Amino acid sequence: MSKISIIIPSRSERFLQNTVVDVLKNAAGDIEVIAVLDGHAHNVVLPPDPRVKTVIHPHPQGMRIAINSGVKAASGKYLMKSDGHCLFAPGFDEVLKADCEDNWVVIPRRYSLDAASWKIHRNRPVRDYHYLCFPDPHKDHDQGMHGVEWPERAAQHSDPKYDIDDNMSFQGSCWFMHKSWFTDFLEGMDENPVFAGWAQEPTEIGNKTWLGGGQVKVNKKTYYAHLHKGNAYGRGYLLDREGVITGHNFAAQYWMSNSWPKQIHNIDWLVEKFWPVPTWPEDRNLWVSPINVLRTI
Repeated sequence: MSKISIIIPSRSERFLQNTVVDVLKNAAGDIEVIAVLDGHAHNVVLPPDPRVKTVIHPHPQGMRIAINSGVKAASGKYLMKSDGHCLFAPGFDEVLKADCEDNWVVIPRRYSLDAASWKIHRNRPVRDYHYLCFPDPHKDHDQGMHGVEWPERAAQHSDPKYDIDDNMSFQGSCWFMHKSWFTDFLEGMDENPVFAGWAQEPTEIGNKTWLGGGQVKVNKKTYYAHLHKGNAYGRGYLLDREGVITGHNFAAQYWMSNSWPKQIHNIDWLVEKFWPVPTWPEDRNLWVSPINVLRTI
């Protein structure tokens, strides 16, 4: 059986123990859980299970560095990254392994988590698809490119024949792939400080995969549930809004300029593949203009 290394980057995460227990309970195959304690090693209680490892950063390094640190400690053929506030379906690991090619990034079906009961929020929608929003310089928040929920595509692709389906982007709380794809082709997470420690994680992984000849898939045969913390529980990794905006804008310039050396497709190819894509203008001539007007670093 091929092992899965499950990386959980964590900072001041109140649900880390719940998440680790849930992973151990619901995994059907050979796994290891690597909890990366990014600047909060004290008072963390994890199950005394030989499948659980910890990587400790005495001082906070950020989620991107935490993911890379976890991967360096990983011994599995496959990688799964999870936030520290997630619930998983029984046998999720074997289902994900069954449909994952060497150059795929696979996202399980995502539900919302009710942390108080540690159950799925059944009155909230399932979240299967995301699109990359157009980096419009006139947006009122950031001017960048990132994943946005795409319920219209979910409605169009509800038939079981789409249980394994192409996904333009994703949200980032959980992803699965061959370790070799992450380490050898993607070359890990970019640790450039411009990303404020964690911004643009799914956009980097998704764009490098699609533009480099791989594929991003949603797997509706299994699921996880993710807690959107909001004001109720606070955040572990603090939201540096200015830093996130800078990271989004920097990445938009990078991808719209087709700057990644390994890409074999340009960004236009990706948009055309999923066309029509919300927020992207019909006039293709406008697709090149944002790189000239986005806020520079």
